[in-house]
Amino acid sequence: MKNANQTVVVLDFGGQYKELIARRVRECGVHSQILAGSTPIERLKEIAPIGMILTGGPHSVYDASSPHTVRELFELGIPILGICYGMQLMAYTLGGEVKACGVSEYGTIDAVYDDPSCALFKDLELNTVTLMSHTDYVARMPQGFRAVAHTADCPIAAMCDEQKGLYAVQFHPEVERTREGTKLLHNFLYEVCKAKGDYNIDDFIEREVARIREQVGDKQVVLGLSGGVDSSVCAAILEKAIPNQLTCIFVDHGMMRKNEGDEIEQAFSGKSLNFVRVDASERFLSKLQGVTEPERKRKIIGEEFVRVFEQESAKFEGSFLAQGTIYPDVVESGLTTGAVIKSHHNVGGLPKDTKFIGIVEPLRSLFKDEVRALGRKLGLDEKLVSRQPFPGPGLAVRCIGEITRERLDILREADWIYRCELEKAGLHYDQYFAVLTDMRTVGVMGDGRTYNYVLGLRAVITSDFMTCEYAHIPYSVLDVVSSRIVNEVKGVSRVVYDVTGKPPATIEWE
Repeated sequence: MKNANQTVVVLDFGGQYKELIARRVRECGVHSQILAGSTPIERLKEIAPIGMILTGGPHSVYDASSPHTVRELFELGIPILGICYGMQLMAYTLGGEVKACGVSEYGTIDAVYDDPSCALFKDLELNTVTLMSHTDYVARMPQGFRAVAHTADCPIAAMCDEQKGLYAVQFHPEVERTREGTKLLHNFLYEVCKAKGDYNIDDFIEREVARIREQVGDKQVVLGLSGGVDSSVCAAILEKAIPNQLTCIFVDHGMMRKNEGDEIEQAFSGKSLNFVRVDASERFLSKLQGVTEPERKRKIIGEEFVRVFEQESAKFEGSFLAQGTIYPDVVESGLTTGAVIKSHHNVGGLPKDTKFIGIVEPLRSLFKDEVRALGRKLGLDEKLVSRQPFPGPGLAVRCIGEITRERLDILREADWIYRCELEKAGLHYDQYFAVLTDMRTVGVMGDGRTYNYVLGLRAVITSDFMTCEYAHIPYSVLDVVSSRIVNEVKGVSRVVYDVTGKPPATIEWE
């Protein structure tokens, strides 16, 4: 799948877009690996990357407490691209000067690429738009560098020392709001790093199947199958590698969308694996009785899920535990960069006091889009592969207030109508769902007055789920959805549509 000398290392200095940079590199056909900015030089030499990218970050490079690096990093003879803080760090480390901006730049900024001979700008428009987010700037470049781009308020928006293969940009080429940003990264990879472009997932299956068989041998493997993209693709590649040695345990907590539990069972029944469905809906509902605080709901469901899975998996003592861990899970758990963004009980090793003999994580090196592509190659149903993000606690997250079976059924039915009508209209958005609020309003049905729930609808457009804008669903479609819900779903008398982006809102409502 990857050649050892065809990796680009993304050195993280606290940038929020580190995963996006790594994804963009892979989209260009080059393997990427995210490491902490403090990674020892000897470790980088062992990896022998064809190039390195230094991420942005929220720091001022001239503050003693900010993350720094050593001059030797830039003397390895490896091409380096610094982005935002990465540019300032490059300049500062090599003897340049970084100062606070007279005018900070945030958002999309007009920029000019001054030197079309610079390898970064090959075949790019010289007058362009970039995403800027900085309060410091490079006031004086290190010896040997020249400025190759500017904006109205930033005289050195890009610089390079082509002889040493050192390039830097103050803006963020990895985001969509930088016009032709991916092309700029492509130029760095192919014009500067001389990448072969040999990274793809075509041979991932063959390599991973061989690795799984070697690790597992004749032992059994147990997987907690949620029906989400990651666990489904994990099950598919395990089944291919070790047929009849895999048990998939699907814990049905009763908070799935309409028909979803049956669809998951149908998708994995009849294959060369053991599918176990555990109906624990009553058990979860009893634990959630009277609970309204969102985070408390999540913790109860997470803790109960672990207990149910442990009880079922205890029947398979002496087996391996399989998990659908993907690369962002590893990165966000701090195992590559040292900075913990999310804490995952299932990342980094086996749970304490386990009866399992080892852990199998076939997708650990892949991003979500690569997991989806792998699922298609493994022949999974498109409905599973393209499944929208769905929280682990399921509809409990989208049911504001107390969780009851009645309220879940109301939400389940309304959500199903909403999704059906969007599909019928041929509308495809990155995520869409219904939310049952805990607010009631007066309504009129027939000759009587009602006092029922307000139901919210949400649909967003996003490429990375870090930001989003609301989808402009045609009024005619919203009219049909609203009419069907209030007429067919008992308990709802008013439907509203969320027209808030992220930021300032989150995608989910909880």
